[in-house]
Amino acid sequence: MLEKAKIKDSFELSDEGVSFDEALETLIHSINNEANLTFLGEKAINFQIKQHLKNRKLISRKYKTLTTEKVSPPIIVIGLPRSGTTFLFNLLSKDKKFRSPLFWEMLNPLPLVKNGSYKEKVRIIKSKGILFFKELYIPKLDDIHNINSLSPEECLLIKVLSLQSILYYYMANTPTYLDYLAEANKRESYLWHHKFLRVLEENGKPERWLLKDPSHLGNLEEILGVYPDACFVHIRRDPSETLPSICSLTKQVRGGFSKNIDLKELGQQTLDFWAKSNEKNESQKSNLPEDKYMSVEYEDLVEDPMNLIKDIYANFSLEFCEETQTNMFKYLDKGKDEARIPHKYSLEDYGLSRGEVHNKLNFS
Repeated sequence: MLEKAKIKDSFELSDEGVSFDEALETLIHSINNEANLTFLGEKAINFQIKQHLKNRKLISRKYKTLTTEKVSPPIIVIGLPRSGTTFLFNLLSKDKKFRSPLFWEMLNPLPLVKNGSYKEKVRIIKSKGILFFKELYIPKLDDIHNINSLSPEECLLIKVLSLQSILYYYMANTPTYLDYLAEANKRESYLWHHKFLRVLEENGKPERWLLKDPSHLGNLEEILGVYPDACFVHIRRDPSETLPSICSLTKQVRGGFSKNIDLKELGQQTLDFWAKSNEKNESQKSNLPEDKYMSVEYEDLVEDPMNLIKDIYANFSLEFCEETQTNMFKYLDKGKDEARIPHKYSLEDYGLSRGEVHNKLNFS
C-alpha cells in the first residue's frame, strides 16, 4: 500500500501546493483501491513514483540556482495518440535548429553532464537498463511504440514531475485518477515542464524546442500561459482507427503489471478521456491565429510527408534549408527499409463501435 505521508516525508515534500497534494492523493487512492496490480506491478509503479519525485527535487534545487527564466519557444505536435504524432515529431526532429528532450535525459536529467563525456555514457547505459526491463515484461511494446535511449521522446516523461501524467493510467487501471486528469488545471504541471527545459538549456540553448505529447491536447491555455510563444501542429486522424490502437498499447503496458484487464472498461475509459480532451481543445483553439495553430491531416502526412513539412514551415515562417531536407529524406528512406510487425487491434475488442467513437469525438 502506498502512503501519501511516507512519500512526502521521504522526499521532504512538506509544502508543494494544493495541485500537487491533490494529484498525489488521487493517484495513491486509485493505485491502492482500483489498480489490482501484481506484486511486480506494485513494485514497478512504486519505483516510478519515487524516481519521478527524486527528479522533481533535483530539478527544483537546480532551477533555484539559475538566472534567466525564459526558455526557447517550442513547437508542439499534438493530436490523439496513434494519430501520426510520433512520425511527424521524428521527421521534424531532423532539423538541427530544433531540440527535443531525449529519453535518457528525462529519466536521469541531473547532475548535468557534458555531451559525449564518460558520465553521459554511463547515464545512457543506465537508461538502457530500464529499456531492458521493459523488454522483459512488456515484450510487444516496441512493435507499437519503439523507444531508444538516444531518441527524442514525448513529454509525458516530464509531466510526471507534477504527478499529472497519463503514464500512470497506462501502467495501471486508475479510473478515478484518469477522471481527475481530465478535469484538473495543468498550469502547475507546465510550470514544472518549463523548469525542466530551462535546466536542460544549461547544456545548450536551442533555437526552438520541439515537443510532443498527445496529452497536451486540451491544455492549450495552460501551455500558452507558460509558453506564450508556443506554436502547435495538430495532426488529425480518424479516431475509429486511433482509439483501438491506444487501447491496445495500454493493454500491452498493463499486461506486465496487472492481475487482469477488463477490455470493455478500458475501451470506455479511454474513449471518455480523449473525448473530453478533444472537446476542450476544439474550444481553446478557436481563439488562436493561423500562425500559432495549424491543423494537418494524417493522410497528407502519409501520402506526401515532405510536401506537408514544407507547408508547416511556411505557416510558421521557418527556414527550410537543404540540409534539413536531406536529413528528412534519409529518415524517410530508412523507414521504408525497416519492416515492422503489424499492430493488430479492433474497436470490437474494447466494446466500442465506429459510430460511437465518431459521435463522441465529433468526427465526420
